[in-house]
Amino acid sequence: MKLVIAIIKPFMLDAVREALTALDVQGMTVSEVKGFGRQKGHTEIYRGAEYTVDFLPKTKIEIALDDDMADKVIEAIQNTANTGKIGDGKIFVLDLVQAIRIRTGETDANAL
Repeated sequence: MKLVIAIIKPFMLDAVREALTALDVQGMTVSEVKGFGRQKGHTEIYRGAEYTVDFLPKTKIEIALDDDMADKVIEAIQNTANTGKIGDGKIFVLDLVQAIRIRTGETDANAL
């Protein structure tokens, strides 16, 4: 099993969700997060005052899935969230040791 974590631009969430739904992904967890990478934030002007925005709004998607689905899901996220501009995000893939469904006690692939 794999845990795929994608950090994307917030406005790309609906497109990514649709692409994953087309692949029959059963579930995902979505969080609003803030962060920065190489872009290091930016400067904005608000009511005549200039200030630096160090942490930019991002969306974090976490998906637990079987090994055979991982490559398809990664490719779908990468192709859908790509705008070609700095700050498109990153995808992290981790080995998932165990999953347990609390309600039924099912484990591993059956819990997904």
